[in-house]
Amino acid sequence: MNRRNFFKTGSIAGLSLTTFPLISGCNPNSSKTTMIKQIDDFELDEITIEELHKKMNDGIYTSRAIVELYIKRIQQIDKEGPKINSVIELNPEALAIADEMDNDRKNGKLRGPLHGIPVLIKDNIDTADKMQTTAGATALEGNITAKDAFIVKKLRDAGAVLLGKTNLSEWANFRSSKSSSGWSSRGGQTKNPYILDRSPCGSSAGSGAAIAANLCAIAVGTETDGSITCPASINGIVGIKPTVGLLSRSGIIPISHTQDTAGPLCRTVRDAAILLGILAGTDSNDEKTNESVGKSFADYTQFLDVNGLKGKRIGIEKKPQSENQFINLAFKKAVETIKQQGAEVIEISYLDKISALGDSEYEVLKYEFKFGVNRYLLQANAKVKTLKEVIEFNKKNEDTAMPYFRQDILEMCEAKEGLDSQEYIKALNNSHNGSQQIIDEVMKQNKLDAICGITIGPACSIDVVYGDRWGDVSLTMPAAVSGYPHITVPCGMVYDLPVGLSIFGQAYTEPALISIGYSYEQASKSRVKPEFKLCFEV
Repeated sequence: MNRRNFFKTGSIAGLSLTTFPLISGCNPNSSKTTMIKQIDDFELDEITIEELHKKMNDGIYTSRAIVELYIKRIQQIDKEGPKINSVIELNPEALAIADEMDNDRKNGKLRGPLHGIPVLIKDNIDTADKMQTTAGATALEGNITAKDAFIVKKLRDAGAVLLGKTNLSEWANFRSSKSSSGWSSRGGQTKNPYILDRSPCGSSAGSGAAIAANLCAIAVGTETDGSITCPASINGIVGIKPTVGLLSRSGIIPISHTQDTAGPLCRTVRDAAILLGILAGTDSNDEKTNESVGKSFADYTQFLDVNGLKGKRIGIEKKPQSENQFINLAFKKAVETIKQQGAEVIEISYLDKISALGDSEYEVLKYEFKFGVNRYLLQANAKVKTLKEVIEFNKKNEDTAMPYFRQDILEMCEAKEGLDSQEYIKALNNSHNGSQQIIDEVMKQNKLDAICGITIGPACSIDVVYGDRWGDVSLTMPAAVSGYPHITVPCGMVYDLPVGLSIFGQAYTEPALISIGYSYEQASKSRVKPEFKLCFEV
């Protein structure tokens, strides 16, 4: 997404979603979406963690067999057929890990809730193995880390099989104001599995597209503002952006220590709840996680309740989110479902106040990006050791590093001073503290359990030359800038493309949000499998 416009306005700027610009190659005289060749049925289609466990326990599959099936699927869907291009690198040790898990299972030793379950990891998260960690940047090629990120260790301890790394918007979409979401100089352009000329949204584009296309059971993404919830919504899956502090950020290439967090991307709320409980935990290398003591849970599935909406008070923005009638209709149907499940819906006004903080948020991120990236690179095994060296590398290798759009955001970050700057301190107080105050007040005044809305409109066209052109809907900023939790659940299709329902609240209210999200998911059943349509035509 266009980061500059996004942070400035609090909503993703660009063309109205009623416009849907075409890319070359589509027939302008057609009135339907063009279909790509039929994709063969996949025996692990839409399978869940619990179903995979059952098949392994019953002897139907081994972990090795599951990993082999996913590797074959990645080759067919990601690299050969529709060419979604969501997986940037497969783990050469995946089969060996699966064999180890199978042996442990035979011997009655189960390591944890993900024993033998494959997982994909975003390529800005350190893994101490043979895979690189590059944030999609050619400047970081060769960065083989010596230590797992804290959350990766948690996954290994739970018995997960690290299947590979997913592509992302380079530098987590914090390189250029004209970027194309899902594009990186190392990984190329990830595509939306619903309609292939549409954006997968960033920056966890590869994780979102891969899970939607059934290339793996579960995936981990990261978010600063919209980078989990946007690809989840756009790709018709479930995403959880936790409270900042619930999950450790150590070993993750940063943008902002105020807003960064990792989180689950899955096809169901149940799987997302399972993964969240595994990833959560305090880490001595991330002081922010100390705030989660007594507020986190090892098992969030205990909060899955089909009646989770009953008696709840849900706030929605008084003004229509969009000028597009189909987006508004999707939300209207979602609100009707929420009411049918026993919740009371209260109209509130808060978005304009949050959106006004966009300039301050953008300043905070520029300062913190420079600070965080310099600190990360100093201990990394990359050929560049500072942000300044990254910028110079890109200039010297612009044909490969910058073939389409430049690096104006990186250059603006490099020009910033330290975190003792009064400009930074003022912006931080305005954006972070100010947003928390706005959300806390509106929820207290209206006695709300959560706030809901459409996460983002349907996917815009992929355009690597001029960048993303999003419509008039985005609800990622309130929870992102405040550091509060946010879950998005599929809530329908608009123009044959998914849209998600956002549910967010105050700090460490993940249990309530999961309960509400699960109740809505079970009542609406809005997840639709992608059909890998070639392009959108009008």
